[in-house]
Amino acid sequence: MTRNLNYNWINGKQIQTEKTLSVVNPASGKTIGEVPSVDGSTVQKAIDSAANAFESWSNYTAETRQSFLEKWAVNLLNKQEELAAIMSEEQGKPYNEAFGEIGVCAKFIRWFAEEGKRIYGEIIPPSSENQRISVIKQPVGICGLITPWNFPGAMVARKVAPALAAGCTVIVKPSSETPRIAIAIFEELIATGIDKGVANIVTGSSSLISDKLFSDKRVKKMSFTGSTEIGKTLMSEASKQIKRISLELGGNAPAIVLPDADLDNAADAIVDNKFENSGQMCNGINVILVHRDIKSEMTKKIISRVNKLKVAPGNESDAQVGPLINQQAIEKVEKLVAESQKNGATIQTGGHKADIAGSKLFYQPTVITDVTPNMSIAQEEIFGPVAPIITFESTKEAIEIANASPYGLAAYFFSNNINTVYQISEQLEFGMIGVNGTQLSVPQAPFGGIKESGMGREGSHFGLDGFLELKYISLSLLK
Repeated sequence: MTRNLNYNWINGKQIQTEKTLSVVNPASGKTIGEVPSVDGSTVQKAIDSAANAFESWSNYTAETRQSFLEKWAVNLLNKQEELAAIMSEEQGKPYNEAFGEIGVCAKFIRWFAEEGKRIYGEIIPPSSENQRISVIKQPVGICGLITPWNFPGAMVARKVAPALAAGCTVIVKPSSETPRIAIAIFEELIATGIDKGVANIVTGSSSLISDKLFSDKRVKKMSFTGSTEIGKTLMSEASKQIKRISLELGGNAPAIVLPDADLDNAADAIVDNKFENSGQMCNGINVILVHRDIKSEMTKKIISRVNKLKVAPGNESDAQVGPLINQQAIEKVEKLVAESQKNGATIQTGGHKADIAGSKLFYQPTVITDVTPNMSIAQEEIFGPVAPIITFESTKEAIEIANASPYGLAAYFFSNNINTVYQISEQLEFGMIGVNGTQLSVPQAPFGGIKESGMGREGSHFGLDGFLELKYISLSLLK
């Protein structure tokens, strides 16, 4: 890539450090760049900068803040090809997926730029003749935003845009696996001429940076996307100050296919979702529940589609499945597949690493049948290109299997019966339900889960509310 991206942004300036982190291309195993590994004093400077900028930024009109966000979106689209190439090289996903993700960034930014003008309050009927009651919404303050590696562009936009639109200032900590694309996207925000200190980005030790953000009382809100295990730790930290926090955590999304479904549509949607980003999606399908009457036909349709997927480095034009993010990720996939086979599951296709020169992180798209709900591969989030298929006999059984998971991010099901659509949608214990399709992440809808999949929502006016405080004002009129 042409950009060095070996710096952070603090108070509108590029910051470099002696200590750095190496960034590796998972498709080749080669180091592609270095980014700063900041110390505590540097994080403190970022917090100070955000604090100094908050008063003026929060007092701007919504239209003024909108203008910066709109410029940011335009900048990203003008450099969409370059940014997609940076993302693909760093994260491993196919270029076409990365290109689409930059487009998604712009959509979320533009949506929140507009929605920021609709931060409405309320007038409430009073309890006495001389009382007037109103409710207003105000920005919560400085926000610490911790983003993941699997969607390293979209998650920056999905967190930063509503925070800025609400009038908050931000400090972003991207994943150490994929910091370069976050820095590049941030650079396009700084290029809008946004006030110094409004938006800051720091890279390095997750524990060091998060400790500083959680311990500083001026940071009023934390937003984290990542594992449930880390989310629980951060929630505990937030409790020490009753600091506001939103969490988008792990998932174990089921896809239920009923006998009356359009099986070709179901197979297309399931394979597209399951193998997007090499299966590394929090709302990606984890297990496929197929009714026994259509097991054979549905399995064949899924296998035929999976066998056509091309495994290749993301920079190859026809690549569809890239590498997993690191060695730990592929070891987990191998372990889950081996355990399922040992316990009686059958590998129908795949089931091994893909032979790609220069990398040991590619895994062949895999379909496994004869899986039972108690197997680890059905209980744990796979986060890899593996599709386990479980057979069920009744709709009640399918719902019970799905709801038994401690996670509740997303669930999908396929049926052409309108009564079934409403009944199952209401019975599934998940924050998001996809019916006859798997597209859930859109700017106008609230993305998020229940149970151990987190709290809070991103996207929609509900996502904007996460960066706002309610203030109730009671005025007594003087006679």
